[in-house]
Amino acid sequence: MAEQQAAPLVVGRVVKPHGVRGEFVVEVRSDSPDRRFVAGAVLGVVRKSGGGDPESSLELVAARWHAGRLLVEAEGISSRDAAERLRGALLTVNRDELEALDDPDEFHDYQLEGLSVRRPDDTVLGSVAGVVHTPAGELLSISLEQEQHEALVPFVNDIVVEVSVERGVLVVDPPEGLLDRF
Repeated sequence: MAEQQAAPLVVGRVVKPHGVRGEFVVEVRSDSPDRRFVAGAVLGVVRKSGGGDPESSLELVAARWHAGRLLVEAEGISSRDAAERLRGALLTVNRDELEALDDPDEFHDYQLEGLSVRRPDDTVLGSVAGVVHTPAGELLSISLEQEQHEALVPFVNDIVVEVSVERGVLVVDPPEGLLDRF
């Protein structure tokens, strides 16, 4: 039986074209945008269904921040129409391309996704659905089992008191009301 390759990790999504020369806006879904979106980087492209080759790659020519948005230029994308064809495409990297993390308190997003979320008394709350990157810091999107909704929890030491990837557990001690549905 052939070894199955791990699914690529999404590091961004093309939002829309910017200008007339092929530049496009990327919604960043990576905790390391300054490493992922640099000249010479090659990212996988998974396009929306019905839009030509469903999987391909792009070599980045340049990336820059403008008004809080990441603007990207890629080889072979030189017009607004070409950038428009990328709208909605997911930009990916292979897991084996990720750098090893030296700090034991740092994690790649994919390592946190799916972890069982518990209170300090071991009460199961749900699981980590994803990591949301904001200018103010990271938030964990937690799918709460009992309440059947998702809650955003700041990924800070005062609230996230333990992360054990090996055990598949993330322990949170949220202040009252943080997990309530509004």
